[in-house]
Amino acid sequence: MKITATEVNNLRKSTGAGMMDCKKALVEADGDHEKAVEILRKKGQKVAANRAERDSTEGVVLLSINEVKSKGILISLNCETDFVAKNEDFLNFANEVLKIAINVNSKDELLGSNIGDLSISDKLIEQTGIIGEKIEIGNFQKLTGKYIGGYVHAGSKIAAMVALSDSTPASEEVSKNVAMQVAAMNPLALNENLVDPSVVEKETEIIKEQLKKEGRPENIIDNIIVGKLNRFYKDNTLVKQSFIKDTKVSVEDYVKSKDNNLSITSFVRVSLV
Repeated sequence: MKITATEVNNLRKSTGAGMMDCKKALVEADGDHEKAVEILRKKGQKVAANRAERDSTEGVVLLSINEVKSKGILISLNCETDFVAKNEDFLNFANEVLKIAINVNSKDELLGSNIGDLSISDKLIEQTGIIGEKIEIGNFQKLTGKYIGGYVHAGSKIAAMVALSDSTPASEEVSKNVAMQVAAMNPLALNENLVDPSVVEKETEIIKEQLKKEGRPENIIDNIIVGKLNRFYKDNTLVKQSFIKDTKVSVEDYVKSKDNNLSITSFVRVSLV
């Protein structure tokens, strides 16, 4: 039967599939719009199954913070190639998912939420069929607090959020600058008390081995370890790191210089690089 351009266009608008795919689906469905939609969905399932083992290490990282600055969400929508990551349809879909993400509390809840009449989980399969690459939500990070601020690095491959102890006139500037610090310097933890004990144990063993190879006397090794661990904390904990915009001060000192009663309570970071 003859398929009109209007029918093809209507199917494209409702599914996002390419014009030729829509025409083929309508021909196969004898012009039935709903059957054509189902055909395209099945195609997506087949493509998704074929590409399930592929690596999806490209994509975009997106940030959303609610109006009262009490909750923020970082998600990554992953794909296989940077070419697709820059595709307008892919980016539009990513932003659709982000709008829903700010209102949920977990990745599973997000996947079960709907875009139109499809769950996001099914929508990812549909998009895989349309785009031809594995598409999935790679990261879902939530942060809550008295004041949430964030930063997305150019190219949308790295983003970070920071929670502050209070909402003050300085909070917007401070949270953005500290989130930029987190994005750039990738600290292991907020402070030394929150560094994973297994990481400290491993670092201590490495230092011991180095000192033994250097022939340092046993009676001074413990003191040297303390000093080297302090240096490790300075390099790898957010509050002790040198502030990237003024390396003469620590991040903690920078925050206090803007508001002595303000402090960082937590942070998250998502990176695709």
